[in-house]
Amino acid sequence: MLRLRIATVVAASAALALALTGCSGASSSGDDSSAATAKGGTLSILTTASPVHLDPATSQNLSTTTLGLIVRRLTTWQIQPGKAAKVVPDLATNTGTPSDGGKTWTYHLKSGVEFQDGTAITTKDIKYGIERSFAPTLTGGLSYHKSLLVGGDSYQGPFDGKQLDSIETPDASTIVFHLNAAYGDWPWIASMPAFAPVPEGKGDPNTYDKDPVSSGPYQVQSNQQGSQLTLVRNEHWSAKTDAVRTAGPAKIVFKEGQDSSTVTQTLIADSGDAKDSFSATYLGAAELNQVRQNPSAADRVATSKAGPLSYLAMNTQKGALADLKVRQAIEYATDKRAFRIASGGALAGTYASTLITPGIAGRKSYDLYDAPASGNVKKAESLLEDAGHADDLSLTLLTQNDPSYLAQAQAIQQGLKRAGITVTLKPEDADSFYTDATNDDSYDLVLYSWQPDFPSANANIQPLFASSQIGSGGNNVSHYSNADVDSLIAKATATVDTSDAQALWAQVDKRIMQDAPVVPLTYAKQSFLHGSNVENFRIADFPAYPNYLKVSLAK
Repeated sequence: MLRLRIATVVAASAALALALTGCSGASSSGDDSSAATAKGGTLSILTTASPVHLDPATSQNLSTTTLGLIVRRLTTWQIQPGKAAKVVPDLATNTGTPSDGGKTWTYHLKSGVEFQDGTAITTKDIKYGIERSFAPTLTGGLSYHKSLLVGGDSYQGPFDGKQLDSIETPDASTIVFHLNAAYGDWPWIASMPAFAPVPEGKGDPNTYDKDPVSSGPYQVQSNQQGSQLTLVRNEHWSAKTDAVRTAGPAKIVFKEGQDSSTVTQTLIADSGDAKDSFSATYLGAAELNQVRQNPSAADRVATSKAGPLSYLAMNTQKGALADLKVRQAIEYATDKRAFRIASGGALAGTYASTLITPGIAGRKSYDLYDAPASGNVKKAESLLEDAGHADDLSLTLLTQNDPSYLAQAQAIQQGLKRAGITVTLKPEDADSFYTDATNDDSYDLVLYSWQPDFPSANANIQPLFASSQIGSGGNNVSHYSNADVDSLIAKATATVDTSDAQALWAQVDKRIMQDAPVVPLTYAKQSFLHGSNVENFRIADFPAYPNYLKVSLAK
């Protein structure tokens, strides 16, 4: 089964989730195709990252952000505000042709696609790029494909001369993937960083992170890692073969290691280079307060509709929490209103009731535990009495040892206290928190958050609720195990027809919530500030992040 990176707890911090009243502005809505793309100028992207990593084998970068400017993949994402994200061809002619019931996927490359030196991109370059990601020296990248490809569990990469036989390249324009099992979302997998082409012999693990060979509209001009990355046009990129990248700016400069507060002040002032810049970090509560005081700056904020799902996970295999009625009582006793206030108020996010997040195709809205935002304490007390736990239930809540996280944990604590549930907080530093949440089972409750790595309900559900993801670093922190749900997940995963798969994932979503392993709390909002010359700066319904591939500068 799939192994995922540790999720970043986003909505548990007001500094990461708060949004701004009335400041979505023209820059946060509308169809990407509605505005013409001006060409030229130098765009600056201000980031707290230090350094920005560019090796596709180790990257967790979204298809629509940094790495997507430099490298293309077999497929990519088409995202537009107000519409569900779609997987579309990138280097390939289509999103993949399945056979053998979805266990084999075949792609053909478009003609006229070249590297930055004018060399034609071939399927051997795609194969080599994927094989590099298996090397033990190249770790940390998104790894879905590693467990899906036949032989991937034992393959150690190409640097010892060995190839992965489950990736075939019968000719320069054809590539065939053989999977262990049918997998309907393989077209999304083919959009991940590891599916970028890498010329054999030029993918040195020690140097490629600094200066990868470009297949996208920009190439590295200079890279002072930890300080500044400068990209210039790749003259061999073909706009005719690329439907998602507009390549507006002539040059893009990433200014790394920036202080978020300083960045905000610079963008509010909107003078000099700041006019041609945007922040890659979403605004925190303090920064948004500064923006509120400046109407001009407030009009330059783009805010997402919804983002990561914040939720309260219950250890379903521990003590009284093994009783469904107790878990249902917690569903009703939780004060989502207080949680959202602790997150920064009504604009920190929208109330959640489903596991599939907004912006994911096929999502169905429902609420099995319909109650006021502050909860239904009487209903909770009745369920606890039926379960034999009236006024005697004591639970531990694992959280991070940070003022913002603690404030949200206290909101949960106080909400459950109203129903007679005593909650003891267990604050830990970030590293210990993630280690214990994904490996230990001593806690009763844990505040967690999740944003999928690709726009499919599969990425919402499987990593968090498949029984195979319990412990050993897996993100099933509710220790939820249901054989029927596992079977439904397997069926949905293997379904190639998109509409049928989406219907199955919606069914799985509701079936899991019938067992109440988690309390969905909020879909967090995220806000970003840009300079007055920045155009086409939009945030789609998914992901809750600007689309770098469309941004341009006013002439």
